[in-house]
Amino acid sequence: MPRKRSTCCCATNPGKNGIEATQDILEIRPQTKVIMLTSHADDDVLFDAISAGASGYVLKQIGSDDLIRALEMVGRGQSMLDPTLTQKVFQRVRESARKAEDEYFAALTQQELHILAYITEGLTNREIAERVFLSEKTVRNYVSSILSKLNLSSRAEAAAYAVRHHIQEHIA
Repeated sequence: MPRKRSTCCCATNPGKNGIEATQDILEIRPQTKVIMLTSHADDDVLFDAISAGASGYVLKQIGSDDLIRALEMVGRGQSMLDPTLTQKVFQRVRESARKAEDEYFAALTQQELHILAYITEGLTNREIAERVFLSEKTVRNYVSSILSKLNLSSRAEAAAYAVRHHIQEHIA
């Protein structure tokens, strides 16, 4: 399904949508502050506008007093987002962060994730082996594999890496 785009009414950019016009305007005059005034509360259009460099994004249902405040805010160098869209921005940022964290552990198997989690608890190979019902040698092989896959050189580095990237949220 094609994305909805607002059509730009700029005489200098006939036939372009607001995103394209924003990019063109900011390419020519980077100091310009652009506010998107649109009827679309679509996530993709919102994020495309932000990526294009818009300083503000408000829906056409905005009241005149709120529009004036938005213009003043953006004129002072602040950014303005329609309050009804704020939750969408927070949700998208959280999803992006989660996807980025998933990539940190993508190379590891579930068993390796569990062993790495035990490493963060400071357990030895023998203690881990007892918990996962494997031999100590097998756990040592898993630890070597984990270090290799994550391009790390020690258990301490692996533990720090796992904690920093919230390993507990990735264990099934």
